[in-house]
Amino acid sequence: MTPPADAAQPAASTITNPTVLTSSTELASTTTTAPVQDASGGDSATTAAGSSELASIKTKLLASLGHFADFPIPGIKFIDILPLFRDPAVHVDLLRALELQIQKEFGADSAHKPDIIVGLDARGFLFGPSLALRLDAGFVPVRKKGKMPGPCVTAAYEKEYGTDYFQMQEGAIKPGQKVLVVDDIIATGGSAAAAASLVKQLGGELIGYLFILEIPFLNGRSKLGDVKMVTLLETDE
Repeated sequence: MTPPADAAQPAASTITNPTVLTSSTELASTTTTAPVQDASGGDSATTAAGSSELASIKTKLLASLGHFADFPIPGIKFIDILPLFRDPAVHVDLLRALELQIQKEFGADSAHKPDIIVGLDARGFLFGPSLALRLDAGFVPVRKKGKMPGPCVTAAYEKEYGTDYFQMQEGAIKPGQKVLVVDDIIATGGSAAAAASLVKQLGGELIGYLFILEIPFLNGRSKLGDVKMVTLLETDE
């Protein structure tokens, strides 16, 4: 069976291998000591607390994923992320986990955080705008060719049955703005790479990619170059 390309994936799903479809203490001294900072600019105690919170939330999110045997064809195990949005408390947990993951990987201060979240058509729209609000960032959609009005920049990417095109409105990203591309899964990597091309055409600084889940055997990360790629959840399936 031919593995699905990014644009042909079932909504909010992932696969994981060719047969599996698939996330104050007081000082005794009067001397004041500055907090130890990590590479992201946060103090080590805050970073440790954030890491503990992130690990706890990831456990909850993994437990909330849906699992379906023999879908969409016999022999395939399907992991569904839609339940993450069904329960308001889990939805909030997802957004918090994504926020903490970004702080951990890209930095928590204003010098490192993204100015723009770019969400891919269409599952990047499920959480991209809400995540952008939490980060005090703008949200910019990437859509299929012909779906947005006005002048647009265009990038092509290959699918298993031919070439498709992504577009972004001109002026949606200002030159020099720091941009993070987000989507539900990374599969073949073609659509994410096309989104990166659009960001660069508009003069944005691509700081990385963030996905909820990855399909490792498709090796989509190989198409993303040396830009940081982060996956929120990992499954054993």
